[in-house]
Amino acid sequence: MRFKKLFVIMLSSLAIQHANAQQKKYEPTEESLSKYQTPEWFLDAKFGIYTHWGPVSQVFEGTEPGKYYRGWHGMIMYQDGKKVPTKNGKPSNNHLHHVKKYGDPAEFGYKHIIEQFQPTAFDAEKWAELFKKSGAKFAGPVAMHHDNFAMWDSKATRWNSMNYGGFDPSAELKKEIEKRDMKFMASFHHAFTWKFFAPAHKYSKINENDYDLYTTPHSLESDMPDEQFHKEWWAKLKEYIDVYQPDLLWFDWWLENLSLEARHKFLAYYYNSAKKWGKEVGVCYKESTFTDDMAIKDYERGRPNQPKSPAWLTDTSPGAWFYRSDAKFKKPNEIIDILVDIVAKNGLMLLNVPPDPDGTIPAEMEYLLTEIGAWLEINGDAIYATRPWTVFGEGPTRLPEGGHKIEKLKISYTDKDIRYTKKSDKEFYAIVMDKPKGAIVMKSLSTDIGALNSEIIDIQLLGSNEKLEWERRAEGLIIKAPSQLSTDYAHAFKIVLEGYTENDIGGNVEAHKD
Repeated sequence: MRFKKLFVIMLSSLAIQHANAQQKKYEPTEESLSKYQTPEWFLDAKFGIYTHWGPVSQVFEGTEPGKYYRGWHGMIMYQDGKKVPTKNGKPSNNHLHHVKKYGDPAEFGYKHIIEQFQPTAFDAEKWAELFKKSGAKFAGPVAMHHDNFAMWDSKATRWNSMNYGGFDPSAELKKEIEKRDMKFMASFHHAFTWKFFAPAHKYSKINENDYDLYTTPHSLESDMPDEQFHKEWWAKLKEYIDVYQPDLLWFDWWLENLSLEARHKFLAYYYNSAKKWGKEVGVCYKESTFTDDMAIKDYERGRPNQPKSPAWLTDTSPGAWFYRSDAKFKKPNEIIDILVDIVAKNGLMLLNVPPDPDGTIPAEMEYLLTEIGAWLEINGDAIYATRPWTVFGEGPTRLPEGGHKIEKLKISYTDKDIRYTKKSDKEFYAIVMDKPKGAIVMKSLSTDIGALNSEIIDIQLLGSNEKLEWERRAEGLIIKAPSQLSTDYAHAFKIVLEGYTENDIGGNVEAHKD
């Protein structure tokens, strides 16, 4: 009896210590920040959306097809091949387009593009409703891209959407996104602003009053932002954190070039603010900005070829990052296959939506998001709130090593490519990446391999009530192809193991076919 009391006291003491540790403030040090834990909501979410849209979107409205860098226009528009050199010594396409549409960048600079920003069709309610329909669990705007323009009603910079556009997309989207039980996120790309506007200074003399947009004058080669830049970078970010209390912040590359002190100061401030709000939050980063024990690693348009821990993120776009009149988008099948492969490897997908200049989401994107949502409506149990299974997958289609930019390669999955996700110790999913051409053979579930030591008591195709015929042999688990499939894309099979009861799985227990 005394031992039991002592045990209870010890447990209580440990619980109190744990609670105190949880309440302890983060310090801007590696030791303190490495105690960060990725939120469960993030691990469960698997799929989110953000939007590349702003003043630069209008630059190419109605533009004839051609090779232009949309999101980088504010940088490349100054590359004339003379004052600002190019590799071939000729003016960039962006420079030629800018001169044709607006005039000499010395007279009509990027600030004049901002001054013309007047979107007429932005509708936060429509956007959020579409994001919800897509099955996304978190969503939000690109709050500030390389052009240093704030897509919110900012007091930290006059270059903002309220002063130029007359609206606050961050506030409107936060309200509509959270109303639909999604988490609110925002992305920041303004660390690169230091390099982005260096050509503007080289091309012509920037008015000193506009340094708050273009940064202070510096050379094209400068990779070390000055103290003023650090101060302004932090002021904008801190304001956004304080006002909009985002659940997730995502950062583009080049942040690793800012001082380590500034990066750690931000991380500690955001994590400590979240404790005050009673929220669990996440930060996504690229390159070497942070370490993966203090924030969440991101792979742009890519993913590892094996599972990685801790959980990570892929940011990708079905086409170009920003609006283009001749946009070509990936098909739903391709995006869904990428999502499945990511989730099987302990990752999440952040999908870009590039609105038209006026704020309308293109019909092709509406179709794509609706198709993804319809697939997740049926197959979401195999995606949301899952964790990696013993084996991430099997099949002939494998990715190269490296992880970044691999989605530029054409990758087509077959019916022999299978990905696995785990729901619990008693149920997991096998997702066949293409329409089965005959019996489905899951080699990883062979009786000889040992990846699965429990007996299978039931297999169901999600979205179907058909009783499946299957057997498990040395060559693998063999499932006779269903007479009818639930969707046009990847097909998820729920596999239930011994220990479940008929009530647990709805009374649909099939006998093992030996």
